[in-house]
Amino acid sequence: MNELLESCPICGGTDLPAKLQVQDKSVSQETFTIAQCAGCGLQFTNPRPDAAHIGRYYESAAYVSHNSAAQGLVNRVYRMARFFTMRHKVALITKLNGGRTGRLLDYGCGTGHFLARAKSAGWQVTGLEPNPGARQDAAARVGQPILEVSALTALPPASFDIVTLWHVLEHVHTLNETLTQLVAALRPGGRLLIAVPNPDSLDAQYYRDNWAAYDVPRHLYHFVPDTMRRLLARHGLRITHTLPLMLDAYYVSMLSEQLRTPAQPVGPLVVLRAGLRSNQYAAQNGGQYSSLLYVAERAAG
Repeated sequence: MNELLESCPICGGTDLPAKLQVQDKSVSQETFTIAQCAGCGLQFTNPRPDAAHIGRYYESAAYVSHNSAAQGLVNRVYRMARFFTMRHKVALITKLNGGRTGRLLDYGCGTGHFLARAKSAGWQVTGLEPNPGARQDAAARVGQPILEVSALTALPPASFDIVTLWHVLEHVHTLNETLTQLVAALRPGGRLLIAVPNPDSLDAQYYRDNWAAYDVPRHLYHFVPDTMRRLLARHGLRITHTLPLMLDAYYVSMLSEQLRTPAQPVGPLVVLRAGLRSNQYAAQNGGQYSSLLYVAERAAG
C-alpha cells in the first residue's frame, strides 16, 4: 500500500511538484515519482510504499547490504570497496572522538562489518538493524546480539559518543522521529555521521532517471547539502564536516551503466571515466560528490 506525503518533512511546505519519474528496474519494475519541495528543495519519493509494505521491494538475493553472500560482479566490487573503507571509517570516528575509542551506535548496521571492525579496534558497540536475516548475520560477525530498530527508544539517553548511519537515513520512513531519538541517544558534544547519495553530483545529472542511487522506492529521500543542513539544524545539530565518499562515484556509475544499457556488458574503462569525471567535477564545484558524509555535532550545553 502506498502513502502520499502532503507536506514536506523538513519545512512543512505543501507545494510539492514532480521533478522526475524513475523506474525500479532492480525489483518491481514499477515507476515512482520524485517530488521536490518548492520551499526548501528537499527531493523525496512521493507517493511511496508505507512501512508495512516496503519489505517486498528489498526481496532480492543481490541486495548486498542484507546478504554478505550475494554474488555477481557488482557485489564483488562492493565487498572489495568495503574491505578498504572499513579501516578508514574506524580511524575517522576515533579521530572525531579526540583520538580515543568510546561508545558507538550504528543505526541500520546491515550485516555488521563496520561494527565488527570498530569492536576489534576497542570500541564498545551497539547495532540496530530492521532486517532479520542481516541482524542474524551481524550478530554472528560482531559476536553479540544486534537489536531491532524499535529498541532505539529504550537506549539510555546521552550515552553514545558516536552515532553512525551509513547509507541508511534515505531509507527511514519516520525521518524526524528517528532523528529525534538518535540525537537523544547521543551525548552532548557527540557526533552524528550520516552518509547519503547526492543528487546534485555530476553522475546524477548525467544518468538522470537511470542514476542508480535514486534506488526508488527503497530510497525515500534524496538529500543535497542544503537540505541536509536544514534537516539537521531542525534537530539541534551543526554540521562540522562534509566529507567526500569518492569510491561511490565509481560504484554508482557501474550500477547506473547497467541500468542504462542492460543488454550490454559494462566496460571497466567506461566506469572509470564516469567516476573520475564525477569526482573531478566535484573537486571544482563546491564538493558535489556522488555521496557525501555529513558529520554533525550535538551542542555541548
